[in-house]
Amino acid sequence: MITPEEARTRAENNFRSGLNCTQSVVEVFAAELGFDPKTVMSIALPFGGGTCRMRETCGTFSGIMMCLGMFKGIPGGDKDVKDDIYKDGQALAERFKKSNGSIICRELLGLAPLNSTQDHTPSSPVSEARTREYYKKRPCPALCGEAAAIFAEYLAARKKEAELE
Repeated sequence: MITPEEARTRAENNFRSGLNCTQSVVEVFAAELGFDPKTVMSIALPFGGGTCRMRETCGTFSGIMMCLGMFKGIPGGDKDVKDDIYKDGQALAERFKKSNGSIICRELLGLAPLNSTQDHTPSSPVSEARTREYYKKRPCPALCGEAAAIFAEYLAARKKEAELE
């Protein structure tokens, strides 16, 4: 089982290697959770940049939610499983918010909030070049690391609970 510190380092390195924020988190856990990493990375691709650079739900948090689904999800519509995942997902959201202040990409990046009186043009769909200046102005590597560490802690706690049962 991957430790929170190992997960943090790996996710940060994933982002610095060019993966988007969601991919950086899910890559850490895909194989451990029994999923093909290439497939999961493909599914995670559109969630980067707050979903296709629209700056909505932070991609690192989306990565946590994808990992939660890989860990607990089952095919079909089992209400008990769904309710359990929603409960844990909300707890993970609170944990992420406590550490970072928000789960919204634009807020984490310090961008102007959306409101009903503001004309909002979506962010360009073209990703920025990963330069030294890019990394200086972005909290994304650290957010990737924090998200991966949060999920690693969650996973370790759930596996420990299962051993006690």
